[in-house]
Amino acid sequence: MKVLKFGGSSVANHQNIKKVLHIVKQVSNQEKTVIVVSAFGKTTDKLLTTAQLALKDNNLIAKPISELEELHFSIIKELIISKNQSEVIQEVQQLFNRLKAIYEGVFLLQELSSKTLAKVASFGERLSSYIIANAAKELLNATHKDSRELIITNNDSLNAQVNFNLTYKNCINYFEDNSFDITILGGFIAADEKGETTTLGRGGSDYSAAIYAAVLGANELQIWTDVSGMYSANPRVVKQAFPITQISYEEAMELSHFGAKVLYPPTIQPVLEKEIPIRIKNTFDPENQGTLISKESTNNKPVKGITHIENINLLTLEGSGMVGIPGFSKRMFETLSQQNINVVLITQASSEHSICIGIYEEDALLAEKSLNEVFSFEIQQHKLNPVLVENNLAIIALVGDNMKNHQGLSGQMFSALGKNNVNVRAIAQGASEKNISAVINSSDAKKALNTLHEQFFEEKIKQLNLFVTGVGNVGERFLAQIHQQREFLKENLKLNIRVIGISNSRKMYFNEEGIDLSIWKDSLANGKESSLQSFFEEVKSYNFRNSVFVDNTANQKVSEVYENYLRNNIAVVTCNKIACASDLDNYKKLKRVSSKYNAPFLFETNVGAGLPVIDTLKNLVASGDRIHKIQAVLSGTLNFVFNNFNNQNTFHDVVKVAQEQGFTEPDPKIDLSGVDVARKILILARESGYKLELSDIDNNSFLPEKSLNTSDNDAFYKSLTEFEAHFQKMFKEANDKNCRLKYVAEFENGKANVGLQHIPADHPFYNLEGSDNIVLFFTDRYSINPLQIKGAGAGADVTASGIFADVIRIGNN
Repeated sequence: MKVLKFGGSSVANHQNIKKVLHIVKQVSNQEKTVIVVSAFGKTTDKLLTTAQLALKDNNLIAKPISELEELHFSIIKELIISKNQSEVIQEVQQLFNRLKAIYEGVFLLQELSSKTLAKVASFGERLSSYIIANAAKELLNATHKDSRELIITNNDSLNAQVNFNLTYKNCINYFEDNSFDITILGGFIAADEKGETTTLGRGGSDYSAAIYAAVLGANELQIWTDVSGMYSANPRVVKQAFPITQISYEEAMELSHFGAKVLYPPTIQPVLEKEIPIRIKNTFDPENQGTLISKESTNNKPVKGITHIENINLLTLEGSGMVGIPGFSKRMFETLSQQNINVVLITQASSEHSICIGIYEEDALLAEKSLNEVFSFEIQQHKLNPVLVENNLAIIALVGDNMKNHQGLSGQMFSALGKNNVNVRAIAQGASEKNISAVINSSDAKKALNTLHEQFFEEKIKQLNLFVTGVGNVGERFLAQIHQQREFLKENLKLNIRVIGISNSRKMYFNEEGIDLSIWKDSLANGKESSLQSFFEEVKSYNFRNSVFVDNTANQKVSEVYENYLRNNIAVVTCNKIACASDLDNYKKLKRVSSKYNAPFLFETNVGAGLPVIDTLKNLVASGDRIHKIQAVLSGTLNFVFNNFNNQNTFHDVVKVAQEQGFTEPDPKIDLSGVDVARKILILARESGYKLELSDIDNNSFLPEKSLNTSDNDAFYKSLTEFEAHFQKMFKEANDKNCRLKYVAEFENGKANVGLQHIPADHPFYNLEGSDNIVLFFTDRYSINPLQIKGAGAGADVTASGIFADVIRIGNN
């Protein structure tokens, strides 16, 4: 014999019920079958809500009752052939008439007792089981039986305890004489010894099915729902979650206790003793094998699932008066028990100075009041502090029978959470080591679940979630490079890079599943209005693990929001030099915040675009080398300009070409004034360990004062034409000495300067072509022959690749 239970979603409408009947037919062809059904859809909730309305005003119940009648009668008309409909409709109408009479009584007596609520709630299953049974009779050898005639309980109306002796006798007597292949019963409902209707509480339909399976010695209990078994995590929260093929009773109870909605923990108890397997199946995908719950688990993975409970409050009782004094725990839990408050989690310091418990949010006020009253004397004597209540919390838990045989799981769990800035408020682990639980902020629950699922279940593919601002030359190429290399990175570096948000100065666009980079321009054009603050708030609200803010701008205001991102554990990758060349205190603060909140702050492209200048410098310093001197050509723009400028062309035209080819900033004066180079040598000096401000850099500009003081690009270019003779003179002076003009940055003995120099033919900088950069590091180890880094130092493509490299560094961390 098999027992099959179908939940509310499985019988929500006539289409679903037809699927149920097809499944029942397939199963019953092989053996006798007991079918337990829930109420249609959300019927039970509506019945109870309507009871509250009846208490206020009986006239308020007309609409919800009408909606319930419409649902049930429409299902009858769709499921049952015409000649049989009248009898079923008549019986169902009588049930609704009784229900209306109860509501009227509630209004007249102005009383809504637990006994009455149980009667009201019972109508959902009484109606659904009767209708489904009559539909089944037309197809199968089936009958209907009222569960209230079989399952006997005590008189606790809404959460009744089953009398298994009487229930066992009733079931045996009935089923021994039952000649039908299929018996359909309503779940959740029962009766006490006086015949008064009771209900089995939360998860009651599952429990009813488990009772029948245990009493009848079924070879399997099947729970049919709308998902294909128990999952490694909640699939609505963790997209990569997958069904668990087989799991033990203990593991299933742990997962169910901590929020796995497909099964309610007490359900397992009746079948656990008889070692009857439970199979979780999907009504809408019946061929899927689902999850088998049995005595033993065949999968030896240490962690079977990750689950969580929302709406948790943490209550802490602490004080020096507890130390060494027995009885505090007893009084605490006795008080909570008397108030019917369920304790979800317990942890106690070994010093006995405090006890911490997790309870459901709705119980917190009553628990706080009751405990403060019970311990009022100790609180007045200052032996105890008043109960501390913390809210907006959740519990996450790792579950698995084999966790106790694997070292380091707790370390992996808390390390992964720590890296993503998930603060753990309390920890609990039983001696059996089948569960490791942690209390965290509710806002971090989604991030924590995804982080742990990635850590324990997924092929070591790390997901990075990017939020990109600035989609001009550099930004556009950066997005193109990600789009091109995404699959390569996933396959070869085990990095899954998703762009979740993009913005420019006007618009922003987000997609939680990742933006389609083949159409990002259209998506952004149809996005919503953007500001730096609104973009940050949106990024923060996602609270994704491994989040990275990418700044492809040269905008000072963007650089001023880095701290906000870092403080929220969001890494920052930038080609924008302004932050690292800002006040020394701000530079140092960004470094501190990055370290404190475990949020990388990477800016390799601040110097040398895609060249590994800063990374090399960091490695030198980290390995104990000391930097004494730096000589460098750090402006690809200026190198391009002076490599192409001569007496055959104009300075104006060469600069214009440099801008058109993407070598300059949007404002070319930033490059030509030397400010950009000054910032770069300042950053290198700071990364070498020296404390300098931008004002400490001597900037020997070659531009005329009038050019430096222009207010826009048109005026700037006009001034270049005006001073062409000045630029030609510079070229001639160098050329007459057989030298080339190079804009050089130097740092030595704690001092730095930038300016135009005449470079002779025997100098390493002389043959630096195009827009290339070159950096010479003179250190303890490289004192005579400097460490040299040379290559392309400007251009959107190489800058984008440098940003991309920083993103990959974060992924590989």
